[in-house]
Amino acid sequence: MEQNRIIHPEAITHQRVIKLMGNRFELSVVSDDEQWANERIDDGVAEISRIERLLTTFKDDSQTQEINQNAGIRPVKVDKEVFDLIQRSLKISMLTQGSFDITYGSIDKRLWNFDTSMTSLPDKEIAKESVRLINYRNVILDTNECSVYLKEKGMRIGFGGIGKGYAADRAKYIMQKQGVMSGVVNASGDLAAWGKQPNGKEWTIGIADPNKKLTPFSFLNITDLAVATSGNYEKYAIINGKKYSHTINPKTGLPVEGIKSVTIITHNAELADAMATPVMVMGIKAGLSLINQVKNIECIIIDDDDKIYTSNNIKIS
Repeated sequence: MEQNRIIHPEAITHQRVIKLMGNRFELSVVSDDEQWANERIDDGVAEISRIERLLTTFKDDSQTQEINQNAGIRPVKVDKEVFDLIQRSLKISMLTQGSFDITYGSIDKRLWNFDTSMTSLPDKEIAKESVRLINYRNVILDTNECSVYLKEKGMRIGFGGIGKGYAADRAKYIMQKQGVMSGVVNASGDLAAWGKQPNGKEWTIGIADPNKKLTPFSFLNITDLAVATSGNYEKYAIINGKKYSHTINPKTGLPVEGIKSVTIITHNAELADAMATPVMVMGIKAGLSLINQVKNIECIIIDDDDKIYTSNNIKIS
């Protein structure tokens, strides 16, 4: 492990933007040495790329795809890292009563195309049928064998709701191990920040305004924290004048309604990423009730009428 470096007064923030895991990642390192900072960013990028190879569903040779290809057939041995991530995912499914579920991969994507002009919602029965295979209880883990088995043929897991956050945490860990005392890993809005800016102040994070995605509605000053936002401001459909989120309720197969965005603040990006969507699915009352029962996690919700709701320990001026 490299010794922590003393950050000199002339230190600046070195940044790189790169597309990984199908998302825009921005890695930032505070240092007075540009070459060293770029090497540390290289370390972070290499770690995210490694995780992408494990978790991707777009390549047949990934462990995730092997699990999916053997659904209803046999258990698949995986790396302990993948096993542990699935185990943590299932715990979040239990905590959120299935509002978070990595088995969403089986949903029939032909029903939903939020990138083109959808003109109507699918029939409720058809939508319900489309989520028939979503059931985290049918993911069978064998700790001794380090294996994963999907009980039903056609089931598919995917890490879209937790993978970016996990990758951000891992990149942060690797960069810290190499001596980075201050930095940010931002995975398309799911971010982990540590240390301080070159001016000695905490990092300033903008919370996206659901109505104007390039204009923050509020700012947070954070260090050694993670923030994730889930919202309907990037992908949505307008049907009969009503805006529908791209977030699908895994129980109904229909888009969630009533909430424009959910921001989670906690100590690691994986948990922040994983909790943002289920709070949206659960709704304001149930979502806030859950967050208020869990230690070291906070939440900001904006509803369709632009009203702001927060968990108990957040005060927005």
